[in-house]
Amino acid sequence: MYTQAKALDPVFAEMIEATDRMLREEIPELSPREKALLCLAADVCQQTLGLPFEQHVRLAAEHGVTADDLRELIRFVAYDSGYPAALSALARLAEIEREHGLPGPTGQGHELNADGDGSPIPEPMRRAVRDLDATFGRYLDLQSRMRGGMRLLPPRERAFVTMTVDVLFQTLEESFRAHVTRAFAAGATPEQARAVVRFSARFGLTKAWRGLRVLDALLTETGSVYG
Repeated sequence: MYTQAKALDPVFAEMIEATDRMLREEIPELSPREKALLCLAADVCQQTLGLPFEQHVRLAAEHGVTADDLRELIRFVAYDSGYPAALSALARLAEIEREHGLPGPTGQGHELNADGDGSPIPEPMRRAVRDLDATFGRYLDLQSRMRGGMRLLPPRERAFVTMTVDVLFQTLEESFRAHVTRAFAAGATPEQARAVVRFSARFGLTKAWRGLRVLDALLTETGSVYG
């Protein structure tokens, strides 16, 4: 990415390099694979599907993220990014794989349970959404149920991705609380949760600033459990 950026604006290329160096050296709580997945989730949500997405796809491949993993990631964030944005990302991903000779998908997936009922979302949250709007409640159930069988990305990675999405969209109330709780249930520590939000500054400093304030309040509130 630095080479292409340098051709466009050498000073901007230096800014990118310094930023990436700091995030690499000062956020050791996240693995390179996790950082690559968070970058890709941000690309999908923000529709930065040009050079940044291409570089992040290649970086992810270097750290063991398979083509099937990438498709599960895009399917996973689709209900937050929106299906049109996710479809654009899938199309661009296939182009990048062809252009760079990367291995394609093997077809690994999961059962959708689209025609079932229920949801993996905690019942109090489901009830609150149904009380707000019954049809929207059924939509939320469907979306969460269709993702309930995903297994390629482990729960910790999925939780970190959803926390990043919350910071990007500033949905820092019910959903952020649920996703932080899910990260802890998957074995994450408070400092790793902070690292996820800190890393999201790469996609918007002021959004991460607000995310850290909300997370700090949440950790203070639940300190007896997670601190």
